[in-house]
Amino acid sequence: MSNPSNDLTREELAAWLRLEMAPGVGNRTARQLLLAFGLPQNVFDASAHTLEQVVTPRQRSGLQSIPPQLPELLETTWRWLQSAPLRHRVLTLGDPAYPPSLLEMEDPPLLLYVRGPEWAWTQPAARQCIAMVGSRNPTTQGSINARQFAAALTQAGMTIVSGLALGVDAAAHEGALSAVLPNAQESDHRHIATIAVVGTGLDRVYPSQHRHLAHQISDNGLLISELPLGTPPISNNFPKRNRIIAGLSSATLVVEAAMQSGSLITARLTNEQGKDVFAIPGLIHSPQARGCHALIKQGAKLVETADDILDEMHAFSARPPLFTPPPPRAPTANAVEEDDILLALQGATLGLDALQVRTGMDISSLQAKLMEHEIEGHIARLPGGLFQRLVRNEA
Repeated sequence: MSNPSNDLTREELAAWLRLEMAPGVGNRTARQLLLAFGLPQNVFDASAHTLEQVVTPRQRSGLQSIPPQLPELLETTWRWLQSAPLRHRVLTLGDPAYPPSLLEMEDPPLLLYVRGPEWAWTQPAARQCIAMVGSRNPTTQGSINARQFAAALTQAGMTIVSGLALGVDAAAHEGALSAVLPNAQESDHRHIATIAVVGTGLDRVYPSQHRHLAHQISDNGLLISELPLGTPPISNNFPKRNRIIAGLSSATLVVEAAMQSGSLITARLTNEQGKDVFAIPGLIHSPQARGCHALIKQGAKLVETADDILDEMHAFSARPPLFTPPPPRAPTANAVEEDDILLALQGATLGLDALQVRTGMDISSLQAKLMEHEIEGHIARLPGGLFQRLVRNEA
């Protein structure tokens, strides 16, 4: 997304809201009207005869009536925009800041409501995003995998896109945030850690226990919804928002999913958009692994580490390391000698490939040194082929 002007006038906003609310007029018809007339204001200035060259008589009637809810929604939305002009945006389909990847979808949203920090709008549009989705009731290992994969991918310069739901979604957002929050105040390291595409209006948080998580995301990433302010959690809206999750992303990773999981909808939409689907395998008797196994049988790419995804997407060649290693601390009597591996793992959880890139060591020397540090208790080997530095407080 580029830096938006956010210069919609109240009258322009009213016209866009009215077009979106017009009975019988969906996104597809609205786009046809915009192609024919340009701006929404021109649609409403057109005669009945002219409109019926593009839409049905019933749709024309809907366009020529003013929805009774429009004045209240306009007032609510205008106040929301004015309350935080550097953090709140309404992006129209024709806005230069509208995500270009969504324009390639069959059914792009007419309006996008966005909340996030001012600096996020200067992030390059080419930055790769990856969707991470999965069960609302994951296993313990599924939650761990989601956090660790998200942290590793974020550290490699990617942005995690998910849906703020319970389970895997929340773990993915948390993992992404864990990779950037230690550097959040350093302007050189600011990075859109994660994007949450929600199924309610942006003035609501669902589920309510994710209020703090949503606040962290809005400070270090973006919250996005196509739904008008005030929209409550309605079940039909959640599968619909999955197309935006898939549309914003270069690929989708399904962490853990049952056969009837909504995550499989996101995977299908990703595949239909010609993008890669990755899946993490699980235990053969686990119901939460069957969806991933079915995807792998259908051609999704089996992944065991974040490096499998990064290699496939060429993220290392496209992105520099997100964080520069901090300078060595002054030695103390009990301090461990800081070699390149320990410096690379300071504040980060990395896989073998990422460590090789950051240290420049050949693979055999790197593996030998990792084993030495592991035996001495300086690092821990985590599930998914990741390594984490252990910090011990000396008395």
